[in-house]
Amino acid sequence: MKKSILFSTVIIILCLNSIICQENNFIKNSFKVSGNCEMCKSKIEKAANSIEGVKSAKWNMVTQKMTVKYITDKTTVSLIQESIANVGYDTGTYKAKDETYNNLHHCCKYKRD
Repeated sequence: MKKSILFSTVIIILCLNSIICQENNFIKNSFKVSGNCEMCKSKIEKAANSIEGVKSAKWNMVTQKMTVKYITDKTTVSLIQESIANVGYDTGTYKAKDETYNNLHHCCKYKRD
């Protein structure tokens, strides 16, 4: 019985240590993403959150600023931006393909550089 309790305690400590160490690998980053409306916001955030390792993704419609928190061992800001561009939205680094941009809903078509 004592061995079982000791073993369970050790497992819990190891799991907690792993979670704490993982939290230290998170980084927060911000970058520009073009868009217009709540529909844009939903698609942009969904694209970023679909990347493994992204903990949170919030896009501000007014400032056109995307803030992401992600695990550095699992993804990069470049991969996150590429995912957003793949659904039709230009980022600071990646430009959406014209065909993808043209297929956006009319209210989502922002002015492109």
